[in-house]
Amino acid sequence: MITPCDAVRLILKHARPLGARRVGLTDALGHCLAEDVRADRDLPPADRSAMDGYAVRCADLAKLPCDLRLKGEVAAGSPARPRVTPGSCVRVLTGANVPPGADAVVMVEQTAARNGHVTFHGRPSPGANILRQGEDARKGATLLRKGTLLGPIQIGTCAAVGKARVLVRRRPRVAVLCTGEELRAPEASVRAHEVRNSNGPMLCAALEAWGYPNATCVTVPDDAALLTGALRGHLARHDVVLLTGGVSVGNYDFVRKAVDRIGATVRFHGVAMKPGKPCLYATTRKGKQIFGLPGNPLSAMNGFHEFALVALRRLSGLPPGECQPSLRVALASPITSPGGRVRYLLARLAWGDDGVRAEPVPTHSSADLVAGGRADGALVVPADAREMAAGSLAEFRPWRPWR
Repeated sequence: MITPCDAVRLILKHARPLGARRVGLTDALGHCLAEDVRADRDLPPADRSAMDGYAVRCADLAKLPCDLRLKGEVAAGSPARPRVTPGSCVRVLTGANVPPGADAVVMVEQTAARNGHVTFHGRPSPGANILRQGEDARKGATLLRKGTLLGPIQIGTCAAVGKARVLVRRRPRVAVLCTGEELRAPEASVRAHEVRNSNGPMLCAALEAWGYPNATCVTVPDDAALLTGALRGHLARHDVVLLTGGVSVGNYDFVRKAVDRIGATVRFHGVAMKPGKPCLYATTRKGKQIFGLPGNPLSAMNGFHEFALVALRRLSGLPPGECQPSLRVALASPITSPGGRVRYLLARLAWGDDGVRAEPVPTHSSADLVAGGRADGALVVPADAREMAAGSLAEFRPWRPWR
């Protein structure tokens, strides 16, 4: 049976970034760059004052206190360039270009201005409080590389260099097919043999949280022909189809049969992990991605984050090494495992004086949504680990973005 690590390698082998399109910055959030972004000029484009104060010649302040004649003012955005000559100074505000002749800026707190003169009580060193032209980046320097996920600060960087429209990868279109005769809508009254469909809303919310909104979600009964038709139809309109339930080997588990009937290639079916052992991954000749996730909610959530999210992020243009969100955190308490396969234990993150720690959340089964509601994600316990001490570092898979 394939290991989770080998399963991820297979997914990264068969998932390729989707096509690119150019969008405005207001529509770029959460997309991956499909091009490098370069500086269109030096940053800063000129020597600039780092604070409010006075531009001076250091040679004029050899003895303190010292009075200098106030020659003018330069505000941020002003093109004024009054030259600082011996015995004079120029008032500058934060972000203003440093006037010619000056080699330092003295902060206003170290001065006193009166009647056109300024008394200085502090002696600067050459270059003090000056942001030098090009010290952040030179014209033509690469600021953001292809594959960068665009967040607020990256969009600000694009705006600063005049990149009002950027080339980004298209985000995948996703459909969620929830299988099962027992499923009813969340608002429905249910009898003892029925369950409300929690997987659909849960997975659609997870997709939106990770940057893939507007997923299609439908419920399909346990019928091989109906499931095959639904799978074929949604693959025609979507890049990725997630199926929940029906992925094991029971009499009413028809996902594998449907996948085979549409001619998709199964890359793996069954993973040495708990929960999530029945997980399935398949691809079509056109590169569409199919994930079969178990019906129990915690298994489905675990399979989504361990496998499906990896494919979604790679399709979106992220580099392979950044497709599986993971943190290294210290354990708040010891954990044990029977070993033999990789275990995923519910955990929540807790912040204390000694930093962040992962606290295991007890659970009764992979259907225990009550416990799931208390968790922030899952700890990864290696197959060969029998116990892990409190304070030791462990892999943690967050079930929502931590930014």
